[in-house]
Amino acid sequence: MSEWRETNRAWWDERVPIHIDSELYDVEGFLAGGSKLFDFVIEEVGDVAGATLVHPQCHFGLDTLSWARRGARVTGLDFSPPAVAAARDLAARAGIDDAEFVHGDVYDAPALLGGRRFDVVFTGMGALNWLPDVERWAEVMAALLQPGGRFYIAEVHPITGVFAEDSLTVTHPYFKPEGFVWDDDGGSYADPNADTAHNRTIEWSHGIGAVVSALTAAGLRIEGLHEHPFTFVAGWPALVRDGRVHRLPDDVPSLPLMFSLLATAPA
Repeated sequence: MSEWRETNRAWWDERVPIHIDSELYDVEGFLAGGSKLFDFVIEEVGDVAGATLVHPQCHFGLDTLSWARRGARVTGLDFSPPAVAAARDLAARAGIDDAEFVHGDVYDAPALLGGRRFDVVFTGMGALNWLPDVERWAEVMAALLQPGGRFYIAEVHPITGVFAEDSLTVTHPYFKPEGFVWDDDGGSYADPNADTAHNRTIEWSHGIGAVVSALTAAGLRIEGLHEHPFTFVAGWPALVRDGRVHRLPDDVPSLPLMFSLLATAPA
């Protein structure tokens, strides 16, 4: 196993119980009938009733199971064994008996899922930055789709990665194919004060052009690309909460904080 995968998996393994107990993920709210899907995501993906849906890099499955509540037959995949175990437990607690969760690396997804193809591939929300090879990722996404199937990603906008962690000062390069090594002070985006031992990550920034080019090279047709002035987690102190999302305050010039993309496989 390469260093980046080993390093990042240790980070995610340790944070599964932290995230399950966090206010951000609100597991109890989900078990009480709530959904973790944002309205714009539901609208852009469209109807999934009766569709097969796979969620690569699903963490512990809250978004995956939220799609199941909308009528999809869901399969989640994640490289963290504690995350997969937690997803299976959450599905059982929620009474979603036909949800499937598979342990493994996203790049190996076609083989791990037995060559199955799905009506919908859903991913994002802090997933793409953990992968070094966006072209190979796109090929995997295309390989998971049925002819005419839908691919959808909602993700942090790569422009946000150029700014300092505590301000809107441009500090980091937009283009850095070799990736970034981060050694933080501990905690997690879901609980900054959590006591953690594994605090190093290796991440990548994939520009919008790289993502679109990779998906089209893999044979998918881009149906829509949107940029959004909000994000799903408070990444900077400057952001203000607006319902379930976070935005820049009114006196700060707007920036794209997320993007979403819908593509289809050839019929």
